[in-house]
Amino acid sequence: MTPDQALAGARPAVFWLEDPQRPPVLPPLRGAGAADLVVVGGGYTGLWTALRALERDPGRSVVVLEAGRCGEEASGRNGGFADASLTHGFANGQARWPEEMATLERLGAENLRAIGETVQRHGIDCCWETPGELTVARAPHEVDELAAVAAQMGAAGHDVQVLDAAQTRARVDSPAYLGGLLDLHGTALVEPARLAWGLRRACLERGAVVHEHSAVTSLERDGASVVVRTARGSVRSARVALATNAFPPLLRRLRLMTVPVYDHVLMTEPLSEARLASIGWGGREGVGDAGNLFHYSRLTRDSRILWGGYDASYHYGSRIDRSLEQSDRVHGLLARTFLATYPQLEGLRFSHRWGGVIDTSTRFSAFFGTAHAGRVAYALGFTGLGVAATRFAADVVLDLLGGHETERTTLRMVREKPLPFPPEPVRYAGIQATRRSMARADRNGGRQDLWLKTLDRLGLGFDS
Repeated sequence: MTPDQALAGARPAVFWLEDPQRPPVLPPLRGAGAADLVVVGGGYTGLWTALRALERDPGRSVVVLEAGRCGEEASGRNGGFADASLTHGFANGQARWPEEMATLERLGAENLRAIGETVQRHGIDCCWETPGELTVARAPHEVDELAAVAAQMGAAGHDVQVLDAAQTRARVDSPAYLGGLLDLHGTALVEPARLAWGLRRACLERGAVVHEHSAVTSLERDGASVVVRTARGSVRSARVALATNAFPPLLRRLRLMTVPVYDHVLMTEPLSEARLASIGWGGREGVGDAGNLFHYSRLTRDSRILWGGYDASYHYGSRIDRSLEQSDRVHGLLARTFLATYPQLEGLRFSHRWGGVIDTSTRFSAFFGTAHAGRVAYALGFTGLGVAATRFAADVVLDLLGGHETERTTLRMVREKPLPFPPEPVRYAGIQATRRSMARADRNGGRQDLWLKTLDRLGLGFDS
């Protein structure tokens, strides 16, 4: 079977959102109202902010305004990897904030445990499991790079294992895998849309008011308050949390701080017992490649394989459009690499194909700040690793809005901002040059060209 044949019957739809547990839509905002806190955005960042606000102060009035339906953009379309890292991986954090890594790693582990406890406490049926992650090497230089990362992580107290090719294939059997790094403690897997819907329900049960189909059009200072306006109404509030991520940030100062990129995903039909046995995967770990342009994959509760990543697509002018969620080129590339990775699954078909837009920052991890004299706070730039980090970000945003100096707000990672992306047309040209250079490095033994070396010196990057 060719990749095109395997893709032929795939529905152009998000597997996670085609779920009988999808909750009914909530009514849009109409008329004028008031609240102690308004949260703009109903994805993970916004929902965690609302829930944590109510957990901290149950008497607070909280309104969430979501442009579409809660959890149905990036929060409901991703691979469901909930990583303990707050810094987009150990290596990125170590390179940027080495003196803070012990604290950041501890806070990240506490944050991941707290998410699992929230899932259990609120009875969120999202198949929360903690199998860890297997990072696989597909090229000889990646084997050496993983060994170096493992040494650094081991020195920092992480319980990780370096695997040779045979040990790696004993866990997930692919002739493409030359080695691996196994971390059984740093990653949970979750059904992403169900997690978001469960958080929405928890917010409602604690007294939050949630309005869907209520895109915010403006923020206006009015004395000690901020007025948040939509097409049909407004809410006056003392504090506002912005959780818009890839979408327009409502603050002019943030317009060049992130860019929207599209990540594309395939889902297979369910595997028979015999097919699943042919690749092993008894530990159900999340799997990711070690390359610059990487794939990620995981099993679902009904034994499908989700296969995504590799080519993060940026469109000129930071364009966001529903039509960009389907890409014959990228989905075809994913189908080819899947079949090359698991030749023993010849004949397996894909049931769903989709894409989603995420925000990326030049430091690959979230950044934070305030506006309007501290009445507005934001968290942006999660760069595809926000399933867990958004809960930590919610606490940072609430600390900032409350004017509290905490262990979180004193972190250099929280206090500092990434470098902005340049305006167009330089932005588009630079991103395309970076993607070409990253692919070239993957093909050439990991050797960086002058462009990538320069970006590293400047602390700039592009990733998903």
